[in-house]
Amino acid sequence: MKRILFVLILGFLFLATVQPAFSLSPKVIRAKACIIINDDDSILYARNPSAKLPPASTVKLVTAMVALDYLDPSMEVTVTRYTATPRSIKPRLIAGDKLSISDLLHLVLMKSINSAAVALAETTSGSEDAFVELMNQKARDIGANDTHFENASGLPKGRQYTTARDLTIILKQALTYPLIKEIIGKKEAVITTTAGRELYMENTDALLWYRSNMVGGKTGFTRSARHCFVGAMYTEKGLIYTAVLGAPSRSRLWRGTLLLADMSANPDQLSTISTIDEQPTIKKKRHHKQRQTKKSTKRIEA
Repeated sequence: MKRILFVLILGFLFLATVQPAFSLSPKVIRAKACIIINDDDSILYARNPSAKLPPASTVKLVTAMVALDYLDPSMEVTVTRYTATPRSIKPRLIAGDKLSISDLLHLVLMKSINSAAVALAETTSGSEDAFVELMNQKARDIGANDTHFENASGLPKGRQYTTARDLTIILKQALTYPLIKEIIGKKEAVITTTAGRELYMENTDALLWYRSNMVGGKTGFTRSARHCFVGAMYTEKGLIYTAVLGAPSRSRLWRGTLLLADMSANPDQLSTISTIDEQPTIKKKRHHKQRQTKKSTKRIEA
C-alpha cells in the first residue's frame, strides 16, 4: 500500500512539474548541452554537442558494458567493507552480502549505487584504476572519442568528461547488450542476497512511468555536472536518442528531454528551440546538515 501511495504521489508531482513542457511553449531547454539523434545517427537538433562536460553517473553505462565483456552475469561477488554503503543509501549493501554480477548491474544502472560500480570494477580487473583503462579503451572502440573516464562511478575526479554526442553513442552501444537493455527498461526490481535479504529499488529514470514508448536511459548528478540524462524511446519515425547535460534541476532535466522527444515529430520546429545555461538555485542548508565528511558526501553524489 505504501508503495502504491508513493507512486501516486510521485506521479502527481511529476505531472505538476513536467506537464507544462507538453505545450512546447516556450521552447526552452535549460542545460549546458543537449542533442537528439535518429537511429541512423543523423542529428535532428543539438546545442553544444561537443562540449566536454562532467558525466556524473552516465558513465555507469560503460561500467556495465565493460563488466559484461569480461564477467558472467551469474558470477557471485562478496561485498567488502570498502564496497559497502552507508546506512543513508537505499538499498544498502552490507559487508559480507553475496550478490551476482547481474544483481550489481541492477544496483548500478537503476539506482546508481557507486560502491556497486566499484565492486564490478574490482571483480573485473582487480582494481578500479585497471578497470578505468578498459573503460577508456571501450569508449575509443565505439567511437566516443571525446570522452575520458577517471573512475567507474562518475564521482568527481581529475579530468573526467563526456559530450552530449558521445553519450548517445554510448547508450546506443549499451542497448546492444540484452541484459543492460532489460535492466534500464525496468521501473522497479527486487534482488535477493544469497542470505535471503531482499533489496527493493525503483529506477531513477522517472520517464519510464509516464512514457510507454520509453526504452530506458541513465541519469546522473553531481554538484559539478548538475543533472544529466541520456535516454532512448520509440517514436512513429523509429528509435530516437536524447542527451541533456548540465540541467539545473531534475524537473528541468525531464522537461528538456520531453521537449526534444516531442518536437522530434516535427523536425521543422526543432530550430525554434533555444538553450539556456541556467544556474541552479542554491538553497541554504541548516548548519547541522552541513556536518558531513568529504567521504560520505562523495558516496551519495552521482
